[in-house]
Amino acid sequence: MAHYKVEQDDWLTVYLKYLLFVFNFFFWVGGAAVMAVGVWTLVEKSGYLSVLASSTFAASAYILIFAGALVMVTGFLGFGAIIREDRGCLSAYFCLLLVIFLVELVAGVLAHVYYQRLSDELKQHLTRTLAENYRQPGAAEITASVDRLQQDFKCCGSNSSADWLQSSYILSPEAEGRQVPDSCCKTVVARCGQRAHPSNIYKVEGGCISKLEQFLADHLLLMGAVGIGVACLQICGMILTCSLHRRLQLHFY
Repeated sequence: MAHYKVEQDDWLTVYLKYLLFVFNFFFWVGGAAVMAVGVWTLVEKSGYLSVLASSTFAASAYILIFAGALVMVTGFLGFGAIIREDRGCLSAYFCLLLVIFLVELVAGVLAHVYYQRLSDELKQHLTRTLAENYRQPGAAEITASVDRLQQDFKCCGSNSSADWLQSSYILSPEAEGRQVPDSCCKTVVARCGQRAHPSNIYKVEGGCISKLEQFLADHLLLMGAVGIGVACLQICGMILTCSLHRRLQLHFY
Protein backbone atom coordinates (compact mmCIF):
# COMPACT_ATOMS: atom_id res chain seq x y z
CA MET A 1 0.00 0.00 0.00
CA ALA A 2 2.85 2.36 0.91
CA HIS A 3 4.60 1.48 -2.36
CA TYR A 4 1.41 2.34 -4.29
CA LYS A 5 1.20 5.67 -2.45
CA VAL A 6 4.81 6.53 -3.40
CA GLU A 7 4.13 5.66 -7.06
CA GLN A 8 0.97 7.75 -6.99
CA ASP A 9 2.93 10.69 -5.56
CA ASP A 10 5.58 10.27 -8.26
CA TRP A 11 2.93 10.31 -10.99
CA LEU A 12 1.38 13.43 -9.52
CA THR A 13 4.78 15.10 -9.50
CA VAL A 14 5.44 14.13 -13.12
CA TYR A 15 1.93 15.28 -14.09
CA LEU A 16 2.50 18.66 -12.40
CA LYS A 17 5.87 19.02 -14.13
CA TYR A 18 4.34 18.43 -17.56
CA LEU A 19 1.49 20.83 -16.86
CA LEU A 20 3.89 23.52 -15.67
CA PHE A 21 6.18 22.89 -18.64
CA VAL A 22 3.27 23.35 -21.09
CA PHE A 23 2.12 26.47 -19.24
CA ASN A 24 5.64 27.89 -19.27
CA PHE A 25 5.95 27.27 -23.02
CA PHE A 26 2.79 29.27 -23.75
CA PHE A 27 3.89 31.90 -21.22
CA TRP A 28 7.25 32.27 -23.01
CA VAL A 29 5.55 32.49 -26.45
CA GLY A 30 3.19 35.10 -24.99
CA GLY A 31 6.17 37.13 -23.79
CA ALA A 32 7.74 37.03 -27.26
CA ALA A 33 4.41 38.17 -28.77
CA VAL A 34 4.05 41.01 -26.26
CA MET A 35 7.58 42.23 -26.99
CA ALA A 36 6.90 42.02 -30.75
CA VAL A 37 3.73 44.12 -30.33
CA GLY A 38 5.73 46.70 -28.37
CA VAL A 39 8.41 46.94 -31.06
CA TRP A 40 5.77 47.11 -33.83
CA THR A 41 3.88 49.86 -31.99
CA LEU A 42 7.05 51.90 -31.53
CA VAL A 43 8.32 51.47 -35.09
CA GLU A 44 5.10 51.57 -37.13
CA LYS A 45 3.08 54.06 -35.09
CA SER A 46 5.89 56.40 -34.04
CA GLY A 47 4.72 58.85 -36.72
CA TYR A 48 1.90 59.96 -34.40
CA LEU A 49 4.04 60.59 -31.32
CA SER A 50 4.68 64.27 -32.09
CA VAL A 51 0.97 65.14 -32.09
CA LEU A 52 0.15 63.45 -28.79
CA ALA A 53 -0.19 65.52 -25.65
CA SER A 54 2.10 63.32 -23.55
CA SER A 55 4.65 60.54 -23.85
CA THR A 56 2.27 57.88 -22.51
CA PHE A 57 1.79 56.28 -25.94
CA ALA A 58 5.55 55.81 -26.37
CA ALA A 59 5.87 54.75 -22.71
CA SER A 60 3.23 52.04 -23.23
CA ALA A 61 5.29 50.61 -26.09
CA TYR A 62 8.45 50.57 -23.95
CA ILE A 63 6.51 48.92 -21.12
CA LEU A 64 5.35 46.20 -23.53
CA ILE A 65 8.92 45.60 -24.70
CA PHE A 66 10.23 45.47 -21.13
CA ALA A 67 7.40 43.21 -19.95
CA GLY A 68 7.87 40.87 -22.91
CA ALA A 69 11.61 40.60 -22.31
CA LEU A 70 11.04 39.97 -18.58
CA VAL A 71 8.47 37.26 -19.38
CA MET A 72 10.92 35.55 -21.75
CA VAL A 73 13.72 35.61 -19.16
CA THR A 74 11.28 34.30 -16.54
CA GLY A 75 10.23 31.56 -18.97
CA PHE A 76 13.84 30.39 -19.37
CA LEU A 77 14.19 30.31 -15.58
CA GLY A 78 10.98 28.28 -15.38
CA PHE A 79 12.26 25.70 -17.88
CA GLY A 80 15.46 25.30 -15.87
CA ALA A 81 13.61 25.01 -12.57
CA ILE A 82 11.20 22.37 -13.94
CA ILE A 83 13.90 20.23 -15.57
CA ARG A 84 16.23 20.37 -12.55
CA GLU A 85 13.39 20.15 -10.01
CA ASP A 86 15.19 22.88 -8.10
CA ARG A 87 13.00 24.31 -5.33
CA GLY A 88 15.10 27.49 -5.09
CA CYS A 89 14.61 28.21 -8.80
CA LEU A 90 10.91 27.41 -8.48
CA SER A 91 10.65 29.95 -5.65
CA ALA A 92 12.43 32.58 -7.76
CA TYR A 93 10.17 31.70 -10.70
CA PHE A 94 7.07 32.17 -8.53
CA CYS A 95 8.35 35.53 -7.25
CA LEU A 96 8.99 36.78 -10.80
CA LEU A 97 5.51 35.68 -11.88
CA LEU A 98 4.08 37.61 -8.94
CA VAL A 99 6.15 40.73 -9.77
CA ILE A 100 5.04 40.65 -13.43
CA PHE A 101 1.42 40.21 -12.31
CA LEU A 102 1.65 43.27 -10.02
CA VAL A 103 3.34 45.36 -12.75
CA GLU A 104 0.54 44.44 -15.17
CA LEU A 105 -2.04 45.40 -12.54
CA VAL A 106 -0.46 48.83 -11.99
CA ALA A 107 -0.06 49.39 -15.75
CA GLY A 108 -3.73 48.53 -16.27
CA VAL A 109 -4.83 51.06 -13.64
CA LEU A 110 -2.59 53.77 -15.12
CA ALA A 111 -3.90 53.06 -18.64
CA HIS A 112 -7.48 53.44 -17.37
CA VAL A 113 -6.67 56.71 -15.61
CA TYR A 114 -4.88 58.05 -18.69
CA TYR A 115 -7.81 57.19 -20.94
CA GLN A 116 -10.11 59.34 -18.82
CA ARG A 117 -7.91 62.38 -19.56
CA LEU A 118 -7.21 61.42 -23.17
CA SER A 119 -10.02 63.31 -24.92
CA ASP A 120 -9.41 66.73 -23.34
CA GLU A 121 -5.64 66.49 -23.82
CA LEU A 122 -5.98 65.56 -27.48
CA LYS A 123 -8.47 68.34 -28.27
CA GLN A 124 -6.32 71.04 -26.68
CA HIS A 125 -2.96 69.84 -27.94
CA LEU A 126 -3.86 68.87 -31.51
CA THR A 127 -5.83 72.07 -32.17
CA ARG A 128 -2.90 74.15 -30.90
CA THR A 129 -0.42 72.09 -32.93
CA LEU A 130 -2.33 72.67 -36.17
CA ALA A 131 -2.66 76.40 -35.50
CA GLU A 132 0.83 77.19 -34.19
CA ASN A 133 3.32 74.53 -35.23
CA TYR A 134 2.42 73.10 -38.62
CA ARG A 135 4.98 74.02 -41.31
CA GLN A 136 6.79 76.32 -38.89
CA PRO A 137 10.61 76.55 -38.54
CA GLY A 138 12.02 73.72 -36.43
CA ALA A 139 8.73 71.75 -36.52
CA ALA A 140 9.50 69.33 -39.36
CA GLU A 141 8.76 66.29 -37.19
CA ILE A 142 5.38 67.67 -36.07
CA THR A 143 4.50 68.58 -39.67
CA ALA A 144 5.32 65.05 -40.86
CA SER A 145 3.25 63.59 -38.02
CA VAL A 146 0.21 65.71 -38.85
CA ASP A 147 0.48 64.88 -42.58
CA ARG A 148 0.74 61.17 -41.85
CA LEU A 149 -2.12 61.35 -39.35
CA GLN A 150 -4.44 62.98 -41.88
CA GLN A 151 -3.54 60.56 -44.66
CA ASP A 152 -3.63 57.37 -42.53
CA PHE A 153 -6.94 58.23 -40.85
CA LYS A 154 -8.45 59.98 -43.88
CA CYS A 155 -9.35 63.10 -41.91
CA CYS A 156 -8.72 66.84 -42.06
CA GLY A 157 -8.27 69.21 -39.15
CA SER A 158 -8.61 68.70 -35.42
CA ASN A 159 -12.44 68.85 -35.24
CA SER A 160 -13.10 69.73 -38.89
CA SER A 161 -11.32 71.12 -41.93
CA ALA A 162 -12.37 74.62 -40.79
CA ASP A 163 -9.70 74.42 -38.04
CA TRP A 164 -7.06 75.07 -40.68
CA LEU A 165 -8.46 78.57 -41.33
CA GLN A 166 -6.81 79.64 -38.05
CA SER A 167 -3.47 78.04 -38.90
CA SER A 168 -0.36 80.23 -39.13
CA TYR A 169 0.67 78.24 -42.19
CA ILE A 170 -2.63 78.68 -44.10
CA LEU A 171 -2.65 82.41 -43.29
CA SER A 172 0.91 82.84 -44.57
CA PRO A 173 2.07 83.49 -48.16
CA GLU A 174 3.82 80.12 -48.07
CA ALA A 175 0.40 78.39 -48.31
CA GLU A 176 0.00 79.74 -51.87
CA GLY A 177 -3.77 80.07 -51.53
CA ARG A 178 -4.34 76.68 -49.91
CA GLN A 179 -7.37 76.42 -47.64
CA VAL A 180 -6.05 73.19 -46.09
CA PRO A 181 -2.73 71.32 -46.34
CA ASP A 182 -2.28 68.98 -49.26
CA SER A 183 -2.34 66.00 -46.85
CA CYS A 184 -6.10 66.62 -46.43
CA CYS A 185 -6.68 65.66 -50.05
CA LYS A 186 -8.07 62.30 -51.09
CA THR A 187 -5.50 62.27 -53.89
CA VAL A 188 -2.39 64.21 -52.89
CA VAL A 189 -0.91 66.38 -55.61
CA ALA A 190 0.85 69.74 -55.43
CA ARG A 191 -1.44 72.56 -54.22
CA CYS A 192 -4.50 70.27 -54.12
CA GLY A 193 -5.39 71.90 -50.79
CA GLN A 194 -6.50 75.05 -52.62
CA ARG A 195 -9.94 73.49 -53.10
CA ALA A 196 -11.66 72.50 -49.84
CA HIS A 197 -14.64 70.75 -51.41
CA PRO A 198 -15.83 67.38 -49.98
CA SER A 199 -15.11 65.77 -53.34
CA ASN A 200 -11.46 66.77 -53.00
CA ILE A 201 -10.64 66.61 -49.28
CA TYR A 202 -11.62 64.37 -46.36
CA LYS A 203 -14.67 65.73 -44.54
CA VAL A 204 -14.97 63.47 -41.48
CA GLU A 205 -17.42 64.18 -38.69
CA GLY A 206 -15.39 64.84 -35.53
CA GLY A 207 -12.21 65.42 -37.53
CA CYS A 208 -8.90 63.75 -36.70
CA ILE A 209 -9.63 63.94 -32.97
CA SER A 210 -12.33 61.30 -33.18
CA LYS A 211 -10.14 59.05 -35.32
CA LEU A 212 -7.10 59.40 -33.07
CA GLU A 213 -9.20 58.83 -29.95
CA GLN A 214 -10.58 55.62 -31.43
CA PHE A 215 -7.11 54.46 -32.43
CA LEU A 216 -5.70 55.02 -28.94
CA ALA A 217 -8.78 53.52 -27.28
CA ASP A 218 -8.40 50.37 -29.41
CA HIS A 219 -4.70 50.27 -28.55
CA LEU A 220 -5.40 50.49 -24.81
CA LEU A 221 -8.20 47.94 -25.12
CA LEU A 222 -5.84 45.51 -26.85
CA MET A 223 -3.25 46.05 -24.12
CA GLY A 224 -5.90 45.42 -21.48
CA ALA A 225 -7.14 42.23 -23.15
CA VAL A 226 -3.60 40.88 -23.53
CA GLY A 227 -2.83 41.85 -19.93
CA ILE A 228 -5.92 40.04 -18.59
CA GLY A 229 -5.11 36.95 -20.64
CA VAL A 230 -1.49 36.84 -19.47
CA ALA A 231 -2.58 37.56 -15.88
CA CYS A 232 -4.94 34.55 -15.93
CA LEU A 233 -2.10 32.40 -17.24
CA GLN A 234 0.16 33.69 -14.48
CA ILE A 235 -2.36 32.82 -11.76
CA CYS A 236 -2.50 29.26 -13.13
CA GLY A 237 1.29 29.20 -13.30
CA MET A 238 1.67 30.37 -9.70
CA ILE A 239 -0.76 27.70 -8.50
CA LEU A 240 1.09 24.98 -10.44
CA THR A 241 4.47 26.27 -9.21
CA CYS A 242 3.32 26.21 -5.57
CA SER A 243 1.90 22.70 -6.01
CA LEU A 244 5.11 21.37 -7.57
CA HIS A 245 7.26 23.13 -4.96
CA ARG A 246 5.18 21.56 -2.18
CA ARG A 247 5.34 18.11 -3.80
CA LEU A 248 9.16 18.31 -4.15
CA GLN A 249 9.44 19.50 -0.55
CA LEU A 250 7.49 16.45 0.66
CA HIS A 251 9.74 14.17 -1.42
CA PHE A 252 12.82 15.85 0.02
CA TYR A 253 11.69 15.14 3.53
